[in-house]
Amino acid sequence: MHEEPYSYQNPYQGSEVEGGNRSNYHRPPNGIGRVPVKDYGQKPFVFDINEATIQNKTYRTAIWTGEHLQVTLMSIGVGEDIGLEMHPNLDQFLRVEQGQGLVRMGEKKNDLSFEANVYDDFAILIPAGAWHNVINTGNVPLKLYSIYGPPNHPFGTVHRTKADAEAAEEGYSQNSGSQIAYRLKPDEWVQF
Repeated sequence: MHEEPYSYQNPYQGSEVEGGNRSNYHRPPNGIGRVPVKDYGQKPFVFDINEATIQNKTYRTAIWTGEHLQVTLMSIGVGEDIGLEMHPNLDQFLRVEQGQGLVRMGEKKNDLSFEANVYDDFAILIPAGAWHNVINTGNVPLKLYSIYGPPNHPFGTVHRTKADAEAAEEGYSQNSGSQIAYRLKPDEWVQF
C-alpha cells in the first residue's frame, strides 16, 4: 500500500454542480475534510494552497500537473537551499507561505547579481533562462509553492528530501533543448 506523504485539513474541497446537486471531485477518505496530497492534474481541483503548503513536509510534491503548468509544494530545511538551477524553456512563480529566505538570480551561473530577501507572502518571479537559488535564512522550514509553465517534473513527483530530488534528476537529460525525464517528454508526463 502506497502511503500518502501527508494530508491536510481542507475546508474548501473541490466540487462541481451537476443538475443542481453538488458532487465532490475529491471526497476526503475519512469524511472530515482531509484531502490526500497527490497529483490531481488535468482534473478540476480547488484547495487551500496556503494550508497545504504549510502542512507539507516533503522537499517537493507535485499537487497538480496539467498540460501547460504545474503546481508543486516545497519545504526547505533550515540552512538549506533549493540548489542553483536554470530552466531554459519555462517561467517559474514561487510564493513563500512560511519562513524567510534569500533569492539569488543572474544570467550566468557564476554571476548571480540579483539578490532579494523574501518573507511570508512574498512572490518570486523567475524568467526562463535565469540561474536562480532560494536559501532558507530563517530558523523554521521555508514553506513555498511553485508554479511552472510548462510543467518541469513528471506527473506525481514526490521528493521527500533534497537528496531524493537530486537522485531523481540524475535520470533527467537534455535532448535538443527539451528536458527528458526517464525517456519521456514533458507532454508525456501527464497521466490521466
